[in-house]
Amino acid sequence: MTLIKSISGIRGTIGGRTGEGLSPLDVVKFTSAYGQWAKLRHPGIKLKIVVGRDARISGEMVKNLVIGSLQGLGIDVVNIGLATTPTTEIAVTEENANGGIILTASHNPKQWNALKLLNEKGEFLSAADGAEVLKIAEEESFVFADVDELGQVEEKDTYNDFHIQHVLNLEMVDVEAIKNANFTVAVDCVNSVGGIVLPDLLKALGVSKVIELYTEPNGQFPHNPEPLPEHLTEISNTIKEKKADVGFVVDPDVDRLAIINEDGSMFGEEYTLVAVADYLLAHKTGNTVSNLSSTRALADVTRAYGGEYTAAAVGEVNVVTAMKDTNALIGGEGNGGVIYPESHYGRDALVGIGLFLTHLAKAGISCSALRAKYPEYFISKNKIELTAGIDVDKILEQIKEKYSNEQINDIDGLKIDFAEKWVQLRKSNTEPIIRIYAEAKTMEDANELAKSIISDIKSII
Repeated sequence: MTLIKSISGIRGTIGGRTGEGLSPLDVVKFTSAYGQWAKLRHPGIKLKIVVGRDARISGEMVKNLVIGSLQGLGIDVVNIGLATTPTTEIAVTEENANGGIILTASHNPKQWNALKLLNEKGEFLSAADGAEVLKIAEEESFVFADVDELGQVEEKDTYNDFHIQHVLNLEMVDVEAIKNANFTVAVDCVNSVGGIVLPDLLKALGVSKVIELYTEPNGQFPHNPEPLPEHLTEISNTIKEKKADVGFVVDPDVDRLAIINEDGSMFGEEYTLVAVADYLLAHKTGNTVSNLSSTRALADVTRAYGGEYTAAAVGEVNVVTAMKDTNALIGGEGNGGVIYPESHYGRDALVGIGLFLTHLAKAGISCSALRAKYPEYFISKNKIELTAGIDVDKILEQIKEKYSNEQINDIDGLKIDFAEKWVQLRKSNTEPIIRIYAEAKTMEDANELAKSIISDIKSII
């Protein structure tokens, strides 16, 4: 059993003893801590919190515990039921709520669930706010309401339709162009909430034919739910057999978007954001942001249009902060996460689909031909295990000194930018390991760069 307490939320496996997994008592404790934090943040008023969940098997149980705990604190709840993470984020602001809780463990397997915590803007908590929630939980310093002050629950099942209409209303989503393209689109929604919303979204966008894989929201994931190439062989084969123009795959809470070409090859999760940015930058001048672990292709495309690219520390809240600081037109993460401020400051696969299909329709070329337009990079992901007690910060400092003549960024671990490649070293907060990501124009070069850095580390320890 596993329970991971972090500033971004509480994640764990269902079952086991209290404190060892995400037990009912743990759900109540951390929900109550979040509710108490919200009460301290908004003193003297009756609070309202939005709750939405993905289709995990444990979702109904966890939802009941979360809603009951919030009621016990005297907080009103808007339960939007089965809904994507970005749908819940949008609902927070639409309801003028004081926060939100999303019940999802994102791409983790079915035995996992989690509490993702939002502020009144429908955005993830800052590091300071997340730390305060954990402190309240540790001290159990929450105070429950008297019987006459218990919270009330309002059930609203309209937000999936609201979200779809929201995408259709975006200025840069061209429904007529998509309709005229007469696309056939395949989707794999891993039997979670994407199955509720993606087919309806595509039909509303004017897609002529939708091929559905695993759109029953029963929480029985048919394969590993992380949308990586090795997990997507079935939809890849389906696209080729049924001659679809493009395929979309989402994770269980629909904030990540993977794209598959008409020939069954991978568009590449790293390139979801690159393609959408290319479309937007061709029509509007602007800046972009992604995290330090994302492909350099976004920076190349941005600069080609005269915009400025900024690299943020890993973590959605860090990307959003950098986007606000630079007034970015578009941003996100290389895991298929598209953040479009014109919509809201959160990763949103629905928005990504609307913008990408518009781009593909107006380009008038195949999906694979569109992908071929972008700079080709390959990322090698590695890790080195260390003996417990080794000073990782000291290792990173010595590597930084060795490569001091190169471009260095140390806001999140250590990233070294060379002329045509880069490598990033990040220490794990939970294990004695260093994660090493390297990117170059060939996988061979990326692997060689990673091996060289690993050799440097071994020479130090």
